Amino acid sequence: MKQAKKWRTFLFAVFGVTLMLIFNSCDRNDPSGKDLGTVVGIVTDELGMAVSDVKVVIPGVDGSVSTAADGKYVVKDVSIDSHAIVFSKDGYKTTSATVTASKFNANEQATVNISLIDAPARIVGTVIDARNGNAPLAGVKVSVSANDTAITGADGKYEIKNLPVSDYIVTFSKPDYATITKTLSKDNFSNNVVTLDARMGGVELLPGLIVEDLQKADKWYYNEYRGGRNGDSYPHWDWSTDYMCALDLRGAWDEQNEGTTLQIRNNGVEQSNPADLDHFDSFIYGSKKITADNKILSIRLRTHDADATSPAYFGVQVIDLSASNPTTVKIGDTKTYGSGDYADFDFDLSAYIGKEVIVVIGIYRKETGDYWKQLVLRAIRFADRKVEGWSWLPGTEVINNWKLTKEMVRSTMVQTKKNFTGISPVSGNRDNYKDAYRSWRTVNHVLAEWSFVPLNKDPEVFPSEGYLIKTRGNTAVDTQTPESYLYAKFAIASGNNRLIFKTRNFGSNYTFFKVTVIQEDGTVTHIAPSSNTAQDASASANGCWKFKHNNGGADNPDGYASFVYDLSQFNGSNVVVALGVYKGESTNTDENKLVIYSLNLN
Repeated sequence: MKQAKKWRTFLFAVFGVTLMLIFNSCDRNDPSGKDLGTVVGIVTDELGMAVSDVKVVIPGVDGSVSTAADGKYVVKDVSIDSHAIVFSKDGYKTTSATVTASKFNANEQATVNISLIDAPARIVGTVIDARNGNAPLAGVKVSVSANDTAITGADGKYEIKNLPVSDYIVTFSKPDYATITKTLSKDNFSNNVVTLDARMGGVELLPGLIVEDLQKADKWYYNEYRGGRNGDSYPHWDWSTDYMCALDLRGAWDEQNEGTTLQIRNNGVEQSNPADLDHFDSFIYGSKKITADNKILSIRLRTHDADATSPAYFGVQVIDLSASNPTTVKIGDTKTYGSGDYADFDFDLSAYIGKEVIVVIGIYRKETGDYWKQLVLRAIRFADRKVEGWSWLPGTEVINNWKLTKEMVRSTMVQTKKNFTGISPVSGNRDNYKDAYRSWRTVNHVLAEWSFVPLNKDPEVFPSEGYLIKTRGNTAVDTQTPESYLYAKFAIASGNNRLIFKTRNFGSNYTFFKVTVIQEDGTVTHIAPSSNTAQDASASANGCWKFKHNNGGADNPDGYASFVYDLSQFNGSNVVVALGVYKGESTNTDENKLVIYSLNLN
């Protein structure tokens, strides 16, 4: 009996050990039967310092762990397979890393160390519904990247956090609403936070554009814009000085010899588009401050694929965004023209004096079906009267022979940007420059943001050293009237009263140039640089400076000479700043070239 009892005890013991082995074996496998291991590591910041309280999550593994004070973490019971590990903590950019089966060692342990990027910034705001009395709009997806998104709540509010301080394109999207994009620069962040509100569901004031889009419209700072490649009155009208296609155009358009063409969209299914004399088929637009000095808009144009019996239909519309309920207003009657000869049409904007408004020039679809017309814009000009022909803008010149009038000085809009480049991101030539000119829009190119006045000589637009203005070769000395110049208006104040011009020239001859400041009352001041780094530079006649500096290029930005100008004497004033090149020596029969690498105010 005792022997049997001992035998039963032994069998139970063996059975128990077997069960323990079975259970222990099950504990080291996940439900799919794969072995389980451990993932360990250390989390640091960009300086290599340990970061504590970082949440570490491995999808498919129950729960999460956090890093200790020394930045270390341990995640147990991880199947020996491929996993994405997510590391997150407020104030840092959420980061993921991948662990694969091959990273687990013989002890079934894998090590994954990670460095987190400092990300203290937040974008917050409220989205409202223009279709519902500007009530908060819920369910809007707000995103700056695929991983950095937020959804607005019932109150319309959102927050995207843990972002580096940087530039962002913020997208607002919701089914059945037009998607809105807004641009932020790192300078918009204050104490690492920027508030960005949006209004969705607004009525289209122009095809595809609502109020929020028009609030970001290009500024039409100047009173003349020219298009085309033909030099009808060189150098005033020449491909190298006509930059209309650098403006914002919508629909079908092209840059041709005769001008910038607005076209009827007429490809394939577009031919079924209905006739519409209220909404433009293609158009060009910008934001323009209207004053008594520039209240008359003149357009010099011709047409293609149109004649007297089947003309092109076109017109001008204005949108006053300051109105409580902005609407699109036609200026005068719809115009018609059908000729290959240039003609001038004027539109009276007097009703908007004192306001900055959206000005739109466009072509209408008169018929459905196969309907093809082109409106060729040679010039868009603003003055106090109608402008005709190939002449300069009318008015009283500030400086003799400069073709810069007091009316132009007063009505030029204040430039909102401070940093400008002369380097073109895309190269071009007389036969193919549309893409090159368009690329200027993304870099604050000086000739997309300043106005160029070619009094006697055309420029070189695409050299690798920068935008280049120059003199004629064998011509008389003149240090009072520039061969050409460019200008822009600035509000001078602390933090915006120092101009830095980076430049170079070529060869053994001097280049003569001058910076001139013109106040709105017509007072003219030629200013000398407060310092320069040129190899050879000195003052010359009539406020000019002459210099030699054969260094600097796109691949050698530090090689350029810097000329620094103190504008603080004009603090509190809006002034036009002009930079011109002059013929300064009779012994020099070559062209003298002035490179514009960059112009910056600070």
